Amino acid sequence: MKKIIFSSLLLASLSVSAQIDFSSTRYGLTGGGTYSRITNAHNPSGARISGYGGVLALIPLDSNYQFYLQPQVEYYGAGESGKDKNAKGKSGYNAVYANNYISVPIYFKGYFSENESEFFAMAGPRFNFLINQKVEGEPANRPYYKVEQSPLPQYAGVNGKASSFNFALGFGLGFSYKRQLEITGRYDLGLGNVYKNLMSEPGTDPNIAKKKTEQVISLGLSYIFE
Repeated sequence: MKKIIFSSLLLASLSVSAQIDFSSTRYGLTGGGTYSRITNAHNPSGARISGYGGVLALIPLDSNYQFYLQPQVEYYGAGESGKDKNAKGKSGYNAVYANNYISVPIYFKGYFSENESEFFAMAGPRFNFLINQKVEGEPANRPYYKVEQSPLPQYAGVNGKASSFNFALGFGLGFSYKRQLEITGRYDLGLGNVYKNLMSEPGTDPNIAKKKTEQVISLGLSYIFE
């Protein structure tokens, strides 16, 4: 599946490379809030609220200025917490599993018409490089949820250290005011395994052996310079 995705992305990149007009590239700033969770990782499991911010480039792919390549470099807050509504008052509810990245999404972006003010959609891969990780609060009486390896022999090889790299497919929908001020809602579907060392966690829950993927919803504003 991964090979198919990357092969498709490579072919798409090659097909548009001859049409890219770098001389008309515009640059901008982008930022907003994130709402993230991780599947099959922690118990209890809830959302983490964080944010993102960075820079972008808007590179035309056609002479009508309707289709673009939009690479970005962002500081990107993700991870999850223990705030499951059904676990209030229980151990682990106040835990926070914060993963912060330098993230590089590369979007193929299309405006719905050639009008200056118009809706748009975008999609593309996102590459996340972990720059820091924090586990705060009491992690549900499970010492192996922490980044550091537990000294207890029964937890040998089990820890909450996040992968230094993971990737996702990103999708977005937004509105542009005069091709300068834009509001965008995004969904990033995580494909990488964030916590490989939790797959051997002790227990009988079938989700333990499943991949731990990060899912992120974000809403933000971008300002693109003339």
